[in-house]
Amino acid sequence: MGEPFVLLAQAEALRILLVAVLVIGGLFLVVFLFLVARFLNLWIQSLTTGAGIRLRDLIGMWLRKVNYHEIVRAKIMAVQAGLDVDTRMLEAHYLAGGRVLNVVRALIAANRAEIPLSWKRAAAIDLAGRNVLEAVQTSVYPKVIDCPDPSKGKPLLEAVAKNGIQLRAKARVTVRANLDRLIGGATEETIIARVGEGVVSAIGSAETHFEVLENPDRISKAVLAKGLDSQTAFEIVSIDIADVDVGENIGARLQAEQAEADMRTARARAEAARAQAVAREQEMKALIAENRAKVVLAEAEIPKAVAEALRNGRLGVLDYYALRNIQADTAMRSAIASGGRAEDSASDSSRAPIAPEGEAQ
Repeated sequence: MGEPFVLLAQAEALRILLVAVLVIGGLFLVVFLFLVARFLNLWIQSLTTGAGIRLRDLIGMWLRKVNYHEIVRAKIMAVQAGLDVDTRMLEAHYLAGGRVLNVVRALIAANRAEIPLSWKRAAAIDLAGRNVLEAVQTSVYPKVIDCPDPSKGKPLLEAVAKNGIQLRAKARVTVRANLDRLIGGATEETIIARVGEGVVSAIGSAETHFEVLENPDRISKAVLAKGLDSQTAFEIVSIDIADVDVGENIGARLQAEQAEADMRTARARAEAARAQAVAREQEMKALIAENRAKVVLAEAEIPKAVAEALRNGRLGVLDYYALRNIQADTAMRSAIASGGRAEDSASDSSRAPIAPEGEAQ
């Protein structure tokens, strides 16, 4: 009786194990069919083009959250162009935040133009924030930069020759990208600033503006001789002066302004001298008034002295009247000589010393 039950239990366990295996196998089959359906198109493209990307590589990219569509497309482009680029390098550049398709296109363009450019350098340029494809294209087809930049709001460069005439110029700079200095090299703004400085210096060193108008190429030669593309991401091919216009006579205007300033300075000095003279005049008037007051005070002492002399007997009455006659005669002569009025004579005579009444008697 026990043996049949054991056989039945074993059969039941075997059946459960078989069902579990079938379920797990079914799940694996569903997952496999799902993955095959998801990556079949890309895997066929990779297989037919010789890209060499296997199905498990696509599944690994999916698990690592890599844009496998972009990687497969980039690898197919590289293989079709005859470039040997490892799939792992493409994935690593994508995970680093780079633009994989842009780098591959730059490598293809450099290869067609026979420009030496490795994957390492191209990826480094891309991760540095530069557009490596544009740099390669600029190396093949030079780029023209306007100096000054019209977008900055200044259409022409302004400079003054030695004779004081202002010239307005516009330059066109043809540059080619230098891939060796693209990382860490200065940008277009530096080229524009340096060329603008060179143009202004070349115009300023000319004796007259006629020399610049006759030979505009002297500006280009002077600027090119300075090696303005050093430590930049570009190589200057040529500098052409597109336009030169005659501006204002800055020298004459500065001379007129200087003359006006000199005249104002002279006026200020003259005004200061006049104010000083007026102050001196007022000081002299005050001094004259002070001296006159001293004279009046001195004259006030004369009657006192005469009275004292009469009182002490040192001066007689006749002497006193003789003195009065002399004073009256002197006042009359002074009035006649100066053509003064009688009031003046009277005022002069009134200033004559008069003895006190007791002394006169």
